[in-house]
Amino acid sequence: MTTSPTTAPPEGLIDALLQARRIVVFTGAGMSAESGIATFRSADADTTQGLWAQFNPQELASPDGWRSNKQRVWAWYEGRRGAVLKTQPHAGHLAIAQLADTLHRVHGHAVQVDVVTQNVDNLHERAGSLQVTHLHGSLFAPRCVACARPGAFAPGEPDESLMHLEPPRCQHCGGHIRPGVVWFGEAMPQEPWRHAEDAVDACHAMLVIGTSGVVWPAAELPINAHRLGKFVAEINPTPSGLAQYLNLQWPSTAAAGLPALIEALKKRVA
Repeated sequence: MTTSPTTAPPEGLIDALLQARRIVVFTGAGMSAESGIATFRSADADTTQGLWAQFNPQELASPDGWRSNKQRVWAWYEGRRGAVLKTQPHAGHLAIAQLADTLHRVHGHAVQVDVVTQNVDNLHERAGSLQVTHLHGSLFAPRCVACARPGAFAPGEPDESLMHLEPPRCQHCGGHIRPGVVWFGEAMPQEPWRHAEDAVDACHAMLVIGTSGVVWPAAELPINAHRLGKFVAEINPTPSGLAQYLNLQWPSTAAAGLPALIEALKKRVA
């Protein structure tokens, strides 16, 4: 295992990816932070600034908060969605989207890359990744509180200045449309979780990027990969809580390290 800072991708990581036919890329809040999206726990999170400074984010991101004042909660989430829409995927997002095709061009074998993310933004999809599983839901997948069918946003761009906004109504049953994220006190959706577990079971290598490794049950995935004998590498400026379950830790940011990894793979011949 390597822990010393380096600008060049570790040879062990390159070798493992060249041998893999299925790869899981597991991303956390640090991945989005490099695009300018404040992490939920950060001191500079948008929820601690300006109009929303008086509110506790955990109260807004909870079933109780919704029942207490759904107009306030919907306005907050629409503000978050508006902030995400103003950001762009960074070079690391783009590199992940290029990984499967890059490996195929190098050695001629088909490679499947499954992205499993704890993030609720759509930056992986906007970068071009096709297989994306959202463990904690998505700001861009609202649903009806009553019948759980997918909902639709009101036309136009979100207004980030509003502190109260009436949620849309479901076109099927008339219930309120709620944010499509997992709130505090709610169970993780089972279908995405099962898909993530299946992807880990089938993979040959797993990249853990921009996650602290302390959010459960999501943190179980790299641990399970390690126990199944998969190659597990972390790409993060500082080691996470998953250190004992890694084959390799590369202290690099996603935006700098992943494009360098793509270039290094291109130079290798099977």
